[in-house]
Amino acid sequence: MNTATTEKLQKVLARAGLGSRREIEQWIVAGRVKVNQKLATLGDRVSQEDDIRVDGRQITLRHLAPPPRQILAYHKPVGEVCTRTDPEGRPTVFDSLPRPKQGRWISIGRLDINTSGLLLFTNDGDLANRLMHPSFQLEREYAVRVLGEVSPEMLENLRTGVQLEDGVAQFDFVKDAGGEGANHWYHVILREGHKREVRRLWESQGVTVSRLTRIRYGAISLPRGLRMGRYIQLTELESHPLLLQVGMVGEKPPKPPATPENISKPPRSARRTPVRRR
Repeated sequence: MNTATTEKLQKVLARAGLGSRREIEQWIVAGRVKVNQKLATLGDRVSQEDDIRVDGRQITLRHLAPPPRQILAYHKPVGEVCTRTDPEGRPTVFDSLPRPKQGRWISIGRLDINTSGLLLFTNDGDLANRLMHPSFQLEREYAVRVLGEVSPEMLENLRTGVQLEDGVAQFDFVKDAGGEGANHWYHVILREGHKREVRRLWESQGVTVSRLTRIRYGAISLPRGLRMGRYIQLTELESHPLLLQVGMVGEKPPKPPATPENISKPPRSARRTPVRRR
């Protein structure tokens, strides 16, 4: 087979929006994927001429073609879980989303049930993989309301590193964001986030997180005015800084759409001269 016309199996299926590369690699290991009636293995390369099946369902050429990329910014409320279905019947973040043009929505990371804020979704598996991969070191920024007295020494501990049960963790950035009384706000930044890491870091200093909201993921901030439980679809222009961070577009941003605000006026020589009435 000519490898110049083939791609890795997990990359093709991820690009078709069936899941992230990590998910699909797990499917391959579990024996859920076949290529030309044989169980697939990690590292297999395929072309559009191959018969590819997932759980017995044939993946057509239409599915193998890259879907129109879509990216959603969703304002997750407290009380929703980041799974497609929940055995306890709790609402999920997928309940409020529209159907993608092709493929399925992939959540870019997760937020726990008690955390609100920005959650990104895409139908592009390759993009999802890059946005979550540690090698790109994308920043995650949170607004945190802390209950308890916080000393300068505690803030220094959080910046330099704290020993948690799964290793040393730290914030890349901690900023006082104001507040009065027992509750005080801080903005913190992580580049990698393990389960409940923001809460666990503060709890290691003897204080409690009473409210936690993600306000930025990479180059995308939580849009102003976006109400909880609502989403917006990012335009090509809005998505460009994020795609640039993971090497999927060039430096030059796309042209903005023509609107009354950015349509240039004709040169003075082209304007009509008003008729002077006597």
